[in-house]
Amino acid sequence: MSWTEDASGSAGSGRTLTGNAETHRAPDLVQWSQHMEAVKTQLLEQAQGQLTELLDRVMWEAVQSYPQQGRPLPSTPLDSLSRTREPPLGKRKVFVIRKSLLDELMEVQHFRTIYHMFIAGLCVFIISTLAIDFIDEGRLVLEFDLLIFSFGQLPLALLTWVPMFLSTLLVPYQALRLWARPGPRGAAGALGAGLGCSLLAAHAAVLCALPVHVAVAQQLPPASRCVLVFEQVRLLMKSYSFLREAVPGTLRARGGEGTQAPSFSSYLYFLFCPTLIYRETYPRTPNVRWNYVAKNFAQALGCVLYACFILGRLCIPVFANMSREPFSTRALVLSILHATLPGIFMLLLIFFAFLHCWLNAFAEMLRFGDRMFYRDWWNSTSFSNYYRTWNVVVHDWLYSYVYQDGLWLLGGRARGAAMLGVFLVSAVVHEYIFCFVLGFFYPVMLMLFLVFGGLLNFTMHDQHTGPAWNVLMWTFLFLGQGIQVSLYCQEWYARRHCPLPQTTFWGLVTPRSWSCHT
Repeated sequence: MSWTEDASGSAGSGRTLTGNAETHRAPDLVQWSQHMEAVKTQLLEQAQGQLTELLDRVMWEAVQSYPQQGRPLPSTPLDSLSRTREPPLGKRKVFVIRKSLLDELMEVQHFRTIYHMFIAGLCVFIISTLAIDFIDEGRLVLEFDLLIFSFGQLPLALLTWVPMFLSTLLVPYQALRLWARPGPRGAAGALGAGLGCSLLAAHAAVLCALPVHVAVAQQLPPASRCVLVFEQVRLLMKSYSFLREAVPGTLRARGGEGTQAPSFSSYLYFLFCPTLIYRETYPRTPNVRWNYVAKNFAQALGCVLYACFILGRLCIPVFANMSREPFSTRALVLSILHATLPGIFMLLLIFFAFLHCWLNAFAEMLRFGDRMFYRDWWNSTSFSNYYRTWNVVVHDWLYSYVYQDGLWLLGGRARGAAMLGVFLVSAVVHEYIFCFVLGFFYPVMLMLFLVFGGLLNFTMHDQHTGPAWNVLMWTFLFLGQGIQVSLYCQEWYARRHCPLPQTTFWGLVTPRSWSCHT
């Protein structure tokens, strides 16, 4: 074989290898192109709604500013049904595929070490419990009396959840279908609208009264009550969001505009996905990582055990007999300062267990793409930023349906009043949750959230930057958590050591820890 033949053979084999590479590369290129087309379509769909609302607002403002000639302009836009239900101010929540911040930070070895330090702390609590049990009782047994007590009658709480969920699943959607039914707007239309409103009123009554009745009548313990009250608030907020987002388009569709009523499957998906803002579709991940789901549920369970050890070792020994001792200001101040460390631990555990582990587990099972359930609240230098970033899920609901709607009702001028309305709603709901879980009314959370939190929100604003302001924010968080843990623990044991001889309204709402010192 000559040199020329060798060269031609080598060139032929080179072309063969290149062809094989291109053959293998072609399907990948097609799949990538299809993926990019899907991403483009999804982004265009998400941007279309915002762009339409922005253009409508600009056009209407232009019409309003045009000089009047002969006749007054109408006081409301032409699309009255839309504008009376959709405030033109503010911005809409846009969902995009993104990971939770802690998942991104866990990829950094230095941050994983901090996570390992918390696990080591749990191991120390377990070792301490075993050592104390061995020294006092001569045995190595981990007892979970506090955990068993807290989750007592959990099957009853789960059974109560079933009618709550079925009511939320069926009633709001059926009411929307009644309002979306085509036909003349006469007596039949008024009857359908009235029937839909009656169904919603009954649904709200069931969600509000049923869990309260079961918790009080059956004397449910705190953790089982916590399941009921969180589901009660969650289902109410989801019902409102679904109706608030779907009703305007449905009513416009009756007049030949807008879109038809949303599908039942989209509403069912919304009831389980970890967001409180309803959309017809959400960005979805391609598959489910079941090992990631199991890991998050295991971490959430670990946080519950961690909280039990903290309460059992750092809180119960301090506060169990405090109401039996004479009251002194020194003892009260020392108890608050002692409770700052377990209080901040409880805050971090609640954040990690619920806002990260629990929500990410459900997001992964449902392939829900937007995992921004919180932002870097620990870096906040102002309380206004802390309130916006601590719980993004609830903040989005408050911003969309309390702040923006309130601002729209006030004509877009009284932003301070709209913000105060957000604080009022949030403080009342937080206090209601504490009252429901603990079984007594003691407005510590209401005062801290509404009074001190409101003042700090307006005084420590976003213009304050620098490490000193972050240190100050953490100092206030430590003190606030210490006040809550100390006062609520004292009230819990005071109501057991000094029960009321006769149940009266003032006896129920008056703090017992103020007078129970035997």
